[in-house]
Parts: sequence; structure tokens; C-alpha cells
Amino acid sequence: MNINTDINLLGGLPDWNLITLFYQNTELATKSVDQIHTYTGLKTARSVTRFRKAIISTLLRFQFEEAEKLFSILLRLKGIDSDTRLYLFWNASFNNDLLHYLNSHVFFPALYSGRVSISKSETESCLRELRQSSDELRSWSEYTLTLTASKYLTLLKKFGLMEGSINKKINTIYLSDAMMAIYIYWLAAVSEMPNLLKSRWLQYSFMERESFLARITQKKFARYFSLVYTGDRLNIEPLIPSEELHEIIFKP
Repeated sequence: MNINTDINLLGGLPDWNLITLFYQNTELATKSVDQIHTYTGLKTARSVTRFRKAIISTLLRFQFEEAEKLFSILLRLKGIDSDTRLYLFWNASFNNDLLHYLNSHVFFPALYSGRVSISKSETESCLRELRQSSDELRSWSEYTLTLTASKYLTLLKKFGLMEGSINKKINTIYLSDAMMAIYIYWLAAVSEMPNLLKSRWLQYSFMERESFLARITQKKFARYFSLVYTGDRLNIEPLIPSEELHEIIFKP
């Protein structure tokens, strides 16, 4: 597991327009911090330096071409709205091992058990348990660990998954038909194995398996992808090139 402190930085990111800025202006990512500072709402060049690496490595790194095409569609048509933030959550979780670990051991267990909130102490306990087997975490101070626990929940709020200030509550998350199609295309792109029922990314649908299967087998999704489901196997094949998907799913 590759562990870093990107969660701390992104949890404190005050200006999410930086994401659009770095993505749409690829040359900007290599400019000096003084030059970048003139484009942003951050007050100091030092602030830009703190956030630049985390944005690029966790939010804007795409290991599959199809995944980047899907993000490009959302950003171009919708900007940084709730759907785009949700997609960034998926992509960030794929890129950041610690974020995915906390999702799998804290957020999703709470979500799928029907709980309404998550406490910082739960996240702290999860990190302390992981520290017992992680050389990277053993080098963290207690302050860094508790800060990460807090910033993790704040980052989930920024992604639109939770709400509240001190006591954060889990939002009800329902994928629109358009976002369901995008999720399926993303799932097919990033999953390590053809049988999607065994994919670790299936939990990111925010649905129990039965509900997920019932929804994707609805006739209205047949135009987007073909599927074969045999009870213990699920194979999905996208039918539309990702760059053309928006012409159908976001058609007025």
C-alpha cells in the first residue's frame, strides 16, 4: 500500500476551481508557483505549492484513457458540480490507496449497514489498526494521524457524500441514469477482472448487489452496454465510445 498525506491537503482545499485550472491548462502544472498564484483564489504561492501535488496525483491522474474521457465529459458539460465531484471521488479512490482503504473499512461499512453518521474516532481507530502493519503509518505522529481522520471526513463532505460540521451525517446517494451509465463505463475500465461481481470497485455504486443487478438489467440501459449475468458472474461490454456517451446521456 502506497500511503501519503494527500487526504489532509485535499480535505483542506478551499478552492476546487484549481482542479479545473490544472486539468484544462496542462502547462500550468509545470509553471512556477508565482505564475499559478495569479490564476487562483489562494492567497499565497506557498498555498499553491501545498495543493498542487495532491490535486495532480490523487484527483487528476488517470491510469486508463477511458476513465479520463469520462471525466472530461463531466467537466466540460457540468463543471465542478455534484456529479463531477462524485466522479472525482471514484477516481481519487482508485489513485489513493489510503483513501480506498478508509472507504472500505469505515465509510462503506457504515453506509451499507444503514447508519446515518460516522465519528472521527472511528476513523482514528481504523488508522491506528492499520499503523500496526504499515511502515509508512508508523512514522506518522499522533497529530498527523488524528488530522487525517478529521480531514478524511471533511473530504467526503467535499465529495458530496456527507454533510454537517462537527457531527457529519451520511448523505443519501442515488445515481441518476446518466451517472449510472458513467459509473458502469468507469467500472468496466478500472476493474482488474472481467467478472465485475468480484471487483473491489462494485461497492462504489452505493447500492447493495441485488439492487445494483436489478437496476443495470433495466431495458433503458441496454443502449449503453451489453451484459451477461449468470448468477455468479457479471460481464459488461460498453457499446458506445466514451467520448460520444454525452450525446446520449446528457441529451436535452
